[in-house]
Amino acid sequence: MSSFSNQVVIVTGAASGLGLVIAHKILNEGAYVGLFDINEKALREHFVDHEKYEELIGLDLTVESEVEAAVTRIVERFGKIDVLINCAGITGATNLKSHEVSTENLQKVFNINFMSSFYTAKAVLPHMLANNYGRILHIASIAGKEGNAGMLAYSASKAAVIGMTKVQGKEYAETGITVNALAPAVIQTPLVDAMPETQVKYMTDKIPMKRTGTLEEAANMAAFIVSPECSFTTGFTFDLSGGRATY
Repeated sequence: MSSFSNQVVIVTGAASGLGLVIAHKILNEGAYVGLFDINEKALREHFVDHEKYEELIGLDLTVESEVEAAVTRIVERFGKIDVLINCAGITGATNLKSHEVSTENLQKVFNINFMSSFYTAKAVLPHMLANNYGRILHIASIAGKEGNAGMLAYSASKAAVIGMTKVQGKEYAETGITVNALAPAVIQTPLVDAMPETQVKYMTDKIPMKRTGTLEEAANMAAFIVSPECSFTTGFTFDLSGGRATY
């Protein structure tokens, strides 16, 4: 039996990058999956022939009412929510000193990287509490632990995600719900491909393995974290950094 047979999973940012690979992995292991992304067209291109197991929802994750409606739609169709994996995120403008950062851009990055994760967790937690079971995974970043020069908005927003993970892990520790984060270093994704080469080199040079991580490596670790087998770890930020973070 697969770890995710008959489980209901929501994946945000499912139309590209890490969210896309995780969603396919979870689907292949027998889960019913709510696929959330602002790019509904891309969702429909990437997810075909599994209509029984998929609910594709295009929405703006920074709008709380849209998140609430989407979560309700998943519960109405599949009856419950077992797992939430928050992958939606952007880097925003990079390779900038702090005094050069646009306030508008910083707020946009926070809205997508932090507020959307808060909204989704807030919406699913009552359903998990009703069943005395749940797994929430917030995708953070090594930048949230160490801070990447030239990436104030991204680093600070991911630090906020790590802080939320610690709080939520403690708050729900006795309920059968675990809340953890995953902090990758550089993973080869379209988001990274779009960054300036100098910024990517700065980050990769800090990795003792001297390479980027793969989407498959990230998806495999994410799947373990939200599996029933990962039952005695909560409020923790898992490392996926090729040796860069050892704490």
